[in-house]
Amino acid sequence: MKDRDEERTFAALPPAHGRGFAGTWWGQAWLRALEDAALDSEQVRTGRRLARAGAVGAVSVRPGRVTAVVQDRDRTAHRADVLLQELSEEQWDRFLDMTVERAGHIAALLDREMPPHLVEDAAAAGVELLPGLGDLEAACECGAWDHCGHTAALCYQMARLLDHDPFVLLLIRGRGESELLHALQARSAASPQEPSAAPDSPLEGVDAAETYATGFLLPPLPGPAELPAEPGLPPSLDTEAPPAPGVDPNALGFLAARAAHEAHRLLAEALRAGHEQHLVEEELTPAEDAVRLAAGAPGTTVAARLADGTGRDGEGLAAAVRAWHCGGVAALAVLEDGWTAEPEALSRARAALESSWDEDERPRLRASGNRWSVVGGRAQVRLGPDGRWWPYRKERGHWLPAGPAAQDPATALALALAAADEEGNREGEGEG
Repeated sequence: MKDRDEERTFAALPPAHGRGFAGTWWGQAWLRALEDAALDSEQVRTGRRLARAGAVGAVSVRPGRVTAVVQDRDRTAHRADVLLQELSEEQWDRFLDMTVERAGHIAALLDREMPPHLVEDAAAAGVELLPGLGDLEAACECGAWDHCGHTAALCYQMARLLDHDPFVLLLIRGRGESELLHALQARSAASPQEPSAAPDSPLEGVDAAETYATGFLLPPLPGPAELPAEPGLPPSLDTEAPPAPGVDPNALGFLAARAAHEAHRLLAEALRAGHEQHLVEEELTPAEDAVRLAAGAPGTTVAARLADGTGRDGEGLAAAVRAWHCGGVAALAVLEDGWTAEPEALSRARAALESSWDEDERPRLRASGNRWSVVGGRAQVRLGPDGRWWPYRKERGHWLPAGPAAQDPATALALALAAADEEGNREGEGEG
């Protein structure tokens, strides 16, 4: 067994421009212990800037203490120490006993992982692995009595080290990796083993009928998850560092927000009764997905990028967004694609239109492919591939969607005529 005062030294890490310090949940817990307890938030921000700029030198880790030399912006060097109380021998015994009982915990540690249930099981045994509020003590040559920019920078650098190897945290708590694994191996060998059955002896089991009969003793399954009232907030991009070349923070923030909104929508559909009977939605093409994103009010800059990426101008993207709001992919296809309708479908539509108006009041229509336009008017209906009819009206010389689809062409035409009249009245008021 190695000496308990085993020490590890990590070379200085490169600057962390354009990236966060902690990607794992245990690395983030380490930073929360700093950020929630620091009395001077400005010192924490200073430390974050120093760490991001690569001002933290080689980091020495040993039981109860982390040490590094940190340089100010003027190149003045300060030795910074962060202290965390070691676990007692009794606490280590409880931790080792708990870990040996659960093989998954040992496997996770060997994979350089620290799953939440490992930390929760340790806490249940009275062992707090991760630091809590006020547990990270600071000592620095600059003379600060609380966390200064130098010790805060060291904490941020430690979060990056912990991300890659949770054994670093266990070393600070008092046990090095080799010593810990040796102790786990010794305890596993000493644990009483279940006697194996003789080759010819019958295997013991549980009677299936008896198990089924006593099934009511088991606790009920948990109910389905409740739908949150609204989508979650995306992570903050306020990293106090300039973005990497080619990265637009506004676009990235918008994409994160739309991803949260889409996840909320999908969860709502999954929790709806009869969801399993619905057909799975086809994956959107890049052009369709760009319109979906544009429908989320992305702002002028992002909207211009979406329009350019799909080969549209601003008006073309606005028309596509309006179609999307009216009926998603189906409405978008009707806006941008035309085809020749089957004669049978046109005959049924003509009969429906003729029966809905008196002959002297019926609008005169001119057919072209799947589109029927009112002669001399601003109303139009379009037949979609699924047999539904979509109302359109002319605005500033362009045909634009005027509402959702209808199964009946007469209903769609009535909607189109009403929308055209509304647009005409609006233009008349503007001229007046």
